[in-house]
Amino acid sequence: MNAKRFFASIMMLCMLVALGAGCAKKTTDSMPASATKVEISDKDSDWQSQPAPARSMTEDELRAQQREQAQRELGNMIFFAFDSFELTPESREVLNAKADALKKYSLFTIVIEGHCDERGTSEYNLALGERRAKAAQQFLNQLGIPDNRMTIVSYGKERPLDPSKTESAWSKNRRDEFKIQN
Repeated sequence: MNAKRFFASIMMLCMLVALGAGCAKKTTDSMPASATKVEISDKDSDWQSQPAPARSMTEDELRAQQREQAQRELGNMIFFAFDSFELTPESREVLNAKADALKKYSLFTIVIEGHCDERGTSEYNLALGERRAKAAQQFLNQLGIPDNRMTIVSYGKERPLDPSKTESAWSKNRRDEFKIQN
């Protein structure tokens, strides 16, 4: 009988300890120990207009931000006349701006994509798209951008910007696109 009472007492003690531990509340101060509390009076009404302290960006975040900015500056397309890979004066202006952006963002390389409208054979349009991309690449070379920062690819008529079968759609599809390379 003594053993049963002793065992029951031990069990009761364990239950009380477990119950007490489960109900304990932890108090934490949300402010780090090194921070100091500042009281704001009604006189300090301009505290809301002050900007929050800028947090420093990680290298990956900075690179991603630069990549987005570079893609915006390099994103303008250039367009071509029917059955031509000759750069227009407007195209040359756009390429001048692209060369400036490529010099500014020297970490990035680009892909120049040559595109055509749907008229003509697939083989012919692939070759014409390549000549269009090479024309842009050669012009950028003349402006000081080395070949190792540019890759060209031709999609021919496979990736139309506008799938309609009108002259307006075809003129949109005769283009070079510029994308930051992964």
